[in-house]
Amino acid sequence: MTSGIPGIDTTVDNGLLRVTLNRPARPNAVTTESLDAVADAFESYASDASARAAVLTGTGRAFCTGADLATEERSASASAATIDAANRSVAAIRAFPRPVVGAVNGPAAGVGVSLALACDLTVATESSYFLLAFTKVGLMPDGGATALVAASIGRARALKMALLAERLPAPEALAAGLIADVYPDAEFVDSVDTLARGMASGPSQAYCWTKNAVNDATLAQLGSAFAREREGQLELLSSADFTEGIAAFLEKRQATFG
Repeated sequence: MTSGIPGIDTTVDNGLLRVTLNRPARPNAVTTESLDAVADAFESYASDASARAAVLTGTGRAFCTGADLATEERSASASAATIDAANRSVAAIRAFPRPVVGAVNGPAAGVGVSLALACDLTVATESSYFLLAFTKVGLMPDGGATALVAASIGRARALKMALLAERLPAPEALAAGLIADVYPDAEFVDSVDTLARGMASGPSQAYCWTKNAVNDATLAQLGSAFAREREGQLELLSSADFTEGIAAFLEKRQATFG
């Protein structure tokens, strides 16, 4: 089956739910509608025991390069809707009662980092990287990233990654504890399939209790992070720095902030 939303494909095969970001021409940049479609997929199968595990991945060379700044409407109401959709999708992944594998097949940037880290086992190709580039356009991380990244790698490294827009290659992300494993690019698809199918054939109830216990212990502030990020991001979206940042992004030049 498909989501009915362009750019998101959803299938279930032998107990494995697969949700695929499918906008390779836009490196899987997401819109309000596609983020809601991700949430719809995980919410609709949460009570369906036939989906014993899930995979979230992307098509083409990228996992997800964040919100589609070139096409998304940037009014206050539209921006709020996109933030809400991002928060909803991350919350739906986190709440899914069976294991979710985040298969990062290429760059994960912006809210793509949040989508990847909301998964229970996040794995990546050797050539992938993780990037919170929000400050480059005068914004702050959202989609729960301030909680998800800090819960994985600690305050100091999270602040370095967020404030400096540090690009973290997958092998370094693994060493830092941001993700669970890295696979050679040529072996990635088969390795993810083996991992996910193993999860789908495993003890679902034990997995559910285990993931919820660990996530409750480490992500208790996720809901508060959503609220803080929403407030800050909406204020920043109306700032002169964001106007300059997005202009520089679209014009492919260095931003000059006030």
